[in-house]
Amino acid sequence: MVEAWELEAREQIRETIAAYAHRVDSGRLDDLVELFAPEGVLEVEGEPPHRGRDAIRAFVAGTGRDLVAGTGAPRIRHHVSNVVIELHEPDRARARCYFLAVTDGGVDHWGRYRDELRRDGEAWRFVHRRVRTDGAVPGSWVAGRRRRD
Repeated sequence: MVEAWELEAREQIRETIAAYAHRVDSGRLDDLVELFAPEGVLEVEGEPPHRGRDAIRAFVAGTGRDLVAGTGAPRIRHHVSNVVIELHEPDRARARCYFLAVTDGGVDHWGRYRDELRRDGEAWRFVHRRVRTDGAVPGSWVAGRRRRD
């Protein structure tokens, strides 16, 4: 039997995951970093981990500048699907899901998120978000970034 707190927690976690995509795509970086615990980590495959809200903000701002410089496309949209949530305690959870990123030029890249989350009052925050890119369209923005690295 699923308890009410579990249903509420799952819905709040789904909202946190969706809010990440909306905020990163719209460039609302101050709002984005609030989704992370103060000591939160954003770990993007091929990059050193970004620890704390200031480091996360700086990294995401840099990728936004790179997107515009590399493609001329001012927008990217992350589509998130197949969210699986594992509640370990009423205030701790893990989640995993897939993403598909689209720019004005079409599909750019795709991959997965692996998250550790913690309840902080009424909100669920990322303690650790791992981003893995599984593939990219030849000639895409991410394919170009991978060549430079």
